[in-house]
Amino acid sequence: MTTVERLPLRHPRGVTHLFHGDGALAAAADELVEWLAGRRAFVVTTPVVWRLHGGDLQALLAVASGVEVLEVPEGEAAKTLAEAERLWQRMLDAGGKRDSRLLAFGGGSVGDLGGFVAGAFLRGIGCVQLPTTLLAQVDAAIGGKTAVDLPLGKNSVGLFHHPFAVVADTRWLATLDARERAAGLVEAIKMAFLLDPPLFGQIETRLAELLAGDAGALAEVVPAAAAAKARVVERDPDEAGERALLNFGHTLGHALETAAGYQGLLHGEAVAWGMLFALRLAARRGLASPAAARLRSMLHALVLPSLPAVDAEQLLALVARDDLDLDLDAARDQLVDDLGLRLQPLEVARLAQQVEDLRL
Repeated sequence: MTTVERLPLRHPRGVTHLFHGDGALAAAADELVEWLAGRRAFVVTTPVVWRLHGGDLQALLAVASGVEVLEVPEGEAAKTLAEAERLWQRMLDAGGKRDSRLLAFGGGSVGDLGGFVAGAFLRGIGCVQLPTTLLAQVDAAIGGKTAVDLPLGKNSVGLFHHPFAVVADTRWLATLDARERAAGLVEAIKMAFLLDPPLFGQIETRLAELLAGDAGALAEVVPAAAAAKARVVERDPDEAGERALLNFGHTLGHALETAAGYQGLLHGEAVAWGMLFALRLAARRGLASPAAARLRSMLHALVLPSLPAVDAEQLLALVARDDLDLDLDAARDQLVDDLGLRLQPLEVARLAQQVEDLRL
């Protein structure tokens, strides 16, 4: 039995077809075959994902005029300009044209890189996102944001390139390890906390099952979290206002990842520390709430790894450089009303103390 939620995500350049749930790939087969038939296909993936799940794509890829599998490194190591250039060259060498198709098959880093490569190649070719991690299925693959990193900042070079479809088959989540599941749940928890109180309660109640990888629990939560994000993206496709709410936890999270050289912390773990940091700042200003306490408890239940040793001066410089906004302005009243996170500029000493407090 399959349980798949289908949802159209409308944006200024058309519609992205979202398929989330157990059996999503089969449910999307007709649309994907029509989109791919007779065209050259480029599959951006990692060796691990291709070994584990590449067989699932064989029937679909059989309708293409030719297939090139472009393997990239695991994690943030894939998100570099050098890696993007290598893929562009491979695509040109293989006869890539404006009507070629790119399939980003992997986690969030593969999706970010693959979407960026597709958006810039020959001024843009069609792509689909086939996310295989929990974090990518509920967040990273949805909304058309693509990017690569620079040494001085995460996601520093990128563009908006909405995919034809996002096909998030929760069966692929069965091969994730416990740490990857927990890191992915951070984004689902964030989405539910900000946008869907009933879903927040559901995740809270079923947290142990979700952390254990229960297929039924994941098949319920993933489509709901994805739908919550899709609704915001439709209203604010270019992140000019409301969508910026979803950056909660990302300013410090990105700074931590960059300061650590993109090693040691998974993205979801860094975002969790970023959210805990924001909650601590709000509490220090006497702006606590029952919802904030529940969020803090859920994040701690994920058993996050320790914060890496980072220099406070460097961290502050990275926070100041990030394209996200630590201050939550009037456009984000929903979060401000609940948490009071109208943050003021931070001095180095104060930032250092707050981060050090999180270690305790």
